[in-house]
Amino acid sequence: MSDWKHYSAPSDLLKDRVIMVTGASQGIGEAAALALARHGATVVLIARTAKKLEKVYDAIEAAGGPQPAAIPFDLKSATDQDYENLANLVWKELGRLDGILHCAHGFSHLSPLLLQKVDEWVEMFRVNVAAPFGLTRACMPLLKRSPDAAVLLVSETHAQAPKAYWGGYAVTKSALSPFLTIAASEWDNLPNLRINMLVPGPVHSPFRTKTHPGESKDSLPSIESLLPGLLYWMGPASTGRSGELIDVAASGQS
Repeated sequence: MSDWKHYSAPSDLLKDRVIMVTGASQGIGEAAALALARHGATVVLIARTAKKLEKVYDAIEAAGGPQPAAIPFDLKSATDQDYENLANLVWKELGRLDGILHCAHGFSHLSPLLLQKVDEWVEMFRVNVAAPFGLTRACMPLLKRSPDAAVLLVSETHAQAPKAYWGGYAVTKSALSPFLTIAASEWDNLPNLRINMLVPGPVHSPFRTKTHPGESKDSLPSIESLLPGLLYWMGPASTGRSGELIDVAASGQS
């Protein structure tokens, strides 16, 4: 079995595949979208801000990747019907879907619990938990049609090891663990479909800069260090592996 920590993806790894990436306008989502396109995937870029999506779209085209699709979409307010409409649009325009990489995350601010508000928690829950569920559920008819489909949830260290001031963010991100377990169990009779969860650990990213503004970026691994693992778990090398929680920092990968 291939070792994802040292995976070297062939250039045509994802040729003819269609992969959706949420949170594709910056950070891990942006880097992942560019990497997936470099390896042959037609990437469906999902994020709230159209202007930022256009930048990623243009970067993929400039690098010679397959023409992506960019769909502005607000996960904070999305309804069941919105998710169904998005899935139908992908089917109509692209005819298939071979994976979803859930990179989007909702975050308010670090503060004591006594200073956090219910509306903030509800908003984070919608983006961090309800959105991965709702989007995956709406896209299930497409994923089932794929000969080899991967869903990858991107979590965060404080979901596994919560600390003071992380409040609603840590609580809502931690809810992805039972979602992972339940989905993997329910999909056990679908050998063409798998779901796993990646915990990137501390990396230099816009999110890390926001939560740790005084930290030296030179002390952290780059987002690019995550890309071999992301390609492994989104590509055919991970076929047959489902329900796994992959903690990059605990694995020793830098």
